[in-house]
Order: sequence, then C-alpha cells, then structure tokens
Amino acid sequence: MAKQLIYTVKEGKARGAKYCSLQERSQQQVRDKLYEWGLYGDEVEEVIAWLISEDFINEERFAQSYVRGHFNLKKWGRIKIKQGLEQKKISDYCIKKGMKEIDEEDYQNTIVNLLEKKWRTIKDPNLYVKKQKAVRYLLQKGFEADLVWAEVNKLTE
Repeated sequence: MAKQLIYTVKEGKARGAKYCSLQERSQQQVRDKLYEWGLYGDEVEEVIAWLISEDFINEERFAQSYVRGHFNLKKWGRIKIKQGLEQKKISDYCIKKGMKEIDEEDYQNTIVNLLEKKWRTIKDPNLYVKKQKAVRYLLQKGFEADLVWAEVNKLTE
C-alpha cells in the first residue's frame, strides 16, 4: 500500500510556490496537486489564495502562455486551444484575453503552411478524397471549417 503524503498548510505553500515557479499553472492544476499531496478543503483554498496573492498563480498569464505555446509550437487552431482552456476551468474573460495572443496574419499563414504540407503527403489520385483528407486534418487541429475550406479551394483552383 502506498504511503499517503500529508503536508501542513505551510509546507503546502512552499511546495505550491515551487510547483508554480517551474511553469505557468492554472488554479485547477494547483488545486489537484494539493489534493494529491494530502491537503483538503479549507487548507487547499488557503494555499491557493496565498499563491494568487503572491502572484504565483495568474489565470490571465496562464491563458496567454497556453495560447502562445499551443499555437506556435503545436500548431493548434483556436477551437482546440479554447477547448483546452475550458477543460482547465479558465474563465471566459481569461480565454478571450489569451486568444488575443494569436496574430490574424500568423493564423492564416499557419493554415496555409499546414495545408500545403499535408497536401504533399496525400497520395490519393481522387481530388475529392484528397480535399476531404486535408480538411479533416486541419479540423482535427482545431481550425475553423470556413477558413480551411477557403484555403483548400484556393489551393485547388
């Protein structure tokens, strides 16, 4: 049987501060970690409140960092990024603030680049099937259908 970790509020604050200083974290991620460490109820909320007051946790900053990382590195679209933030229980206000990190021109260029790259890898001779596969790929990455179809139609003209 695994030994259960039990920490005091003071230890929770210290461990929480270290945990948050490694990378941006959402309140929910920190809350889950504190429960995992053996703190419960009011203890967890006390530690979370302290971490927020000391600026270790900042949901706006987290949302901006999440959006930048997932767009620039993973090449995710707005839909998938928004869903990821909602799963982490980020407020709508912070999500909107974070989404401003995506430059419209970069977003359009990313769609075009991903589409061209995928288009070269699809070997199907049927143009209809090739279009479907390319569109499905970009939709899966979280890009909006109207933008994807517009680019696919430009590519095949």
